[in-house]
Amino acid sequence: MQNLLALLDSRKFIQVRRIIQEMNSVDLAELISEIEDEKDTVLLFRLLPKEMAAEVFSYLEHDQQQRVVEGLTDKELAGILDDLFMDDTVDFIDEMPASIVKRVIKIADPDTRRQINQLLMYPDSSAGSLMTTEFMEVDRDWEVGRAIREIRRQCEDKESLSQLFVTDEFRHLEGTVALRDLLAAKDSEIIGDLMESDVKSVKTHDHQEDVADLFKKYDLVSMPVVDNENRLVGLITIDDVVDVMEEETTEDIYKMAAMEPTEEGYADAGVFAIARKRIPWLLILMISATFSGIIMQNYNSVLSAQVILASFVPMLMDTSGNAGSQTSVSVIRSLVLGEVECRDIFRVLWKELRIGMMVGTGMGVLNFIRIVIQYRDVGLASVVGITLFCAVVAANLVGGALPIAATKFKLDPALMASPMITTIVDAMSLTVFFNVAIHILPGLK
Repeated sequence: MQNLLALLDSRKFIQVRRIIQEMNSVDLAELISEIEDEKDTVLLFRLLPKEMAAEVFSYLEHDQQQRVVEGLTDKELAGILDDLFMDDTVDFIDEMPASIVKRVIKIADPDTRRQINQLLMYPDSSAGSLMTTEFMEVDRDWEVGRAIREIRRQCEDKESLSQLFVTDEFRHLEGTVALRDLLAAKDSEIIGDLMESDVKSVKTHDHQEDVADLFKKYDLVSMPVVDNENRLVGLITIDDVVDVMEEETTEDIYKMAAMEPTEEGYADAGVFAIARKRIPWLLILMISATFSGIIMQNYNSVLSAQVILASFVPMLMDTSGNAGSQTSVSVIRSLVLGEVECRDIFRVLWKELRIGMMVGTGMGVLNFIRIVIQYRDVGLASVVGITLFCAVVAANLVGGALPIAATKFKLDPALMASPMITTIVDAMSLTVFFNVAIHILPGLK
């Protein structure tokens, strides 16, 4: 890195060009992203060979893309756009300020401009917003020889050739044929005889998370996109789906921690932006947590009579909260993977009831023994042991039910993760604790 920058500062462009020609496009994008000086960023990008520039550009972060574009001439930018695949072009435009978008639309050729405008019309997070229009299609009535000639003629402009899509005269999707099968066939064979008619496809308005699930389920590397009349309109490739999986996972992680996800990564997001995303949920949880305080106030006489009970409150709340969190995370993950559906709620609750009873019994017995040894008080040990058993069972049931209920009402089940479950279960465990204490310990009724 330092050596390359030194050569760049010394204007030894031939040596710089020789070095970057041997580098991987992803590594080059990372290198450019680490350069702080805007002039050096643009200068290094201009030294890239033409055949590498567009690929490196597609790997840059959006702020780096903006910096590069602002330093390029219209002619240089047009050259990048010509070599970019359409999905990468739309992804780039979607994140740029209006001034750059207008500039890109202005210098793009009419066909590119039409495709950009068409793809930008699809909703965010839809299959249409992910797809590229640069795919290879062949007619079912073609001979293999003709198909191969068309592939040779068009291959440089297509994003993926591992799978060719077979259509009829009206562009209705009828099947797929692998390039390997095409090359192994005789020139006189008909495409329709080689194609696989059982083809998995998605519609333009299908959600990107559903697309990612199909890719995972069927181990796909590409998938056709069709309109409502089954006409082939685009192609989604695995590299875009990997980005979707990362985006969806990040969003779920944030929600499970009771935070709104930020548009930028943690390192790039400003302090104010992160604080603004965290405050709403913290306020909601803070207000809901006051129920625990209200419960303790209602049982203030119990605490006054048996002060030692207060020392067990944190342990009981933490244990029940953790048990509920474990269950909710497991159920949320199963919902995301499709292992569990809303109709399985009773099966989940029956399973969690048994798990809660086993775990609660173990936790209750161990604490009973510990408290008897430490305090020589069987009554106190019984209160804590029974409460632990009841709290863990209740926490498991709540942790299993709430994510499924959220899914039933079209909410993100990740919202019902650790903070929300903990708040609910804390109030339940306190109520159980004080009521058990009143019935077992003398002088509290």
